[in-house]
Amino acid sequence: MIGACCVVEAAPAAKGDFVTVKKTHFSRKGQAYYIAGANFWYGGYLGAPSGVGDRARLLKELDNMKAIGINNLRVLAVSEKTDMKSAVSPATTSVPGQYDENLLAGLDFLMAEVAKRDMTVVIYLNNFWQWSGGMTQYLNWFEGTPALDPNVTKDYDTYMQKTAGFYRNAAAQAEYRNVIARIVKRVNTITGKPYSDDTHILSWQLANEPRPGNGKATPEEKAVYVKWIDETAGYIHSLDKNHMVSTGSEGLAGSAQDAQLFLDAHRSSNVDYLTYHLWPKNWGWFDSNNPTGSWDNAIGKSRDYLNSHIDLAKKLGKPIVLEEFGLDRDGPSFSIKATTKIRDRFYREVFDIVTTRAQKGDPIAGFNFWAWGGMGRAANADYWWKPGNDFVGDPPQEEQGLYSVFDSDVSSLLLIKEYADKLQGIKR
Repeated sequence: MIGACCVVEAAPAAKGDFVTVKKTHFSRKGQAYYIAGANFWYGGYLGAPSGVGDRARLLKELDNMKAIGINNLRVLAVSEKTDMKSAVSPATTSVPGQYDENLLAGLDFLMAEVAKRDMTVVIYLNNFWQWSGGMTQYLNWFEGTPALDPNVTKDYDTYMQKTAGFYRNAAAQAEYRNVIARIVKRVNTITGKPYSDDTHILSWQLANEPRPGNGKATPEEKAVYVKWIDETAGYIHSLDKNHMVSTGSEGLAGSAQDAQLFLDAHRSSNVDYLTYHLWPKNWGWFDSNNPTGSWDNAIGKSRDYLNSHIDLAKKLGKPIVLEEFGLDRDGPSFSIKATTKIRDRFYREVFDIVTTRAQKGDPIAGFNFWAWGGMGRAANADYWWKPGNDFVGDPPQEEQGLYSVFDSDVSSLLLIKEYADKLQGIKR
């Protein structure tokens, strides 16, 4: 009889079990691996053993996503405690060096359950935006400057310009690397497996939508940004030789509309593949109060954006993932009772381009729609989140129901399954 104190360690995973880059595509277990994914930023929150956790809901959400062919989740690793009302709470990091083990155990539980369903996860380690504290909160800690909430100031240009100061702040970078090491070197408290040996992690991601500053970023600011990407990605690879590293970039929209900057940021050998996001409403291409009048403009620009980035990936000879895109419900409305005809039409356009170009052998590796709302429901008449409410796909800085795909959105779910099947049927 083996004593209760003894733990039998699992044999290390074979290298082929990890998702890797094979020329301009992903490979897993000797087969082409295409992503039909969802953004599920709050997955680790639901996995927490107490407090905000809801493990019963998490299991159902994972089962529901698996049932429609979703094989990849994009998840927030850590959040930073802040006074900003548009940020999620509780947060993983209460102050530098103090981390909430309950929330980290939630990420452990999520990863253990993802493995049972043979899904993979992209884990992002910071946020350019304020909804999880993010880089602006790091600057509050280490510069003493107020954490900026553009929901309050309505001044996004100043927010972006000042938040990019994060890349230059040595103390903030030191704490950020402490957090990276704590996550990347963590041993899962449920499985006993080091994260670095977990074949169900697809990649570590530097941050959600890092930008060099605002649309008027200077050459110096751009150079600082490219250097930060290269060095931080290299640091992660020094801790973990098994997993890919990605940036979390939106593409040209997050690169001051500078294609050369986008290429330079992803040229590094430490960055394994490119990422991009598509937000026609947020970028002023689509007016949801005038959907018919603005549709042609929005879809024309969206098609160009989708295709041009695949062409940029070709230049670097690396895969690219469309890891965010969304549109709001008909009306426009945040109500779960509102129909999704326009959004479904948009999704089909996006899916058609991704699958068609993937089938041709172009370097598009798949998609993650934004975002999975699942069983969550908005709790308040004004649709704004408050602590204790359900988590949905829309973070606290946006109305709950803005872009979420709920478990009752049958037409959207069937559409996702249709194209998940197409993508995963591609053989290389």
